Amino acid sequence: MNNADNRIIVVNESMLKERIHVIRSQRVMLDFDLAEIYGYSTKAFNQQVKNNIDRFPDDFRFQLSREEVNYVLRSKNLTSSWGGSRYLPYAFTEQGIYMLMSTLKGDLAVSQSIALVRLFKAMKDYLIENQTLLLQKNYFALLPRRKPSNMSVLFSRKLLKISI
Repeated sequence: MNNADNRIIVVNESMLKERIHVIRSQRVMLDFDLAEIYGYSTKAFNQQVKNNIDRFPDDFRFQLSREEVNYVLRSKNLTSSWGGSRYLPYAFTEQGIYMLMSTLKGDLAVSQSIALVRLFKAMKDYLIENQTLLLQKNYFALLPRRKPSNMSVLFSRKLLKISI
């Protein structure tokens, strides 16, 4: 393990959801989060990727702009000791994460890759199983909210008067 503090991150659904961002209309995970999961320093993690750069085309991995870092990652602590991020982080799409699984070596990398694959599958299965419910919820959210017509207000007032 290459991480300085030798922490092993337990991969679970809530941890994974916290580390998935939507950037450029894609769900991605960032290099420093993936490095932590795999037990690498971010520098060593990115070096492993660079050593296998032919496996990571632009639709698998891209570098964030300064504006994307400021906008999307405001809540994260990306500052170094001299007051700013030394590099712009890389974002890995789902395909890039799968490619990482075949690139990174070691027992921890294998076990974390297996956990990530299982979680991604479980999340996709959930979406498929609840597709109808999710679509209905989105459909009803998109419906315009209608004000009652004057006739229905008049009708309800007359009903109230009759029932009193």
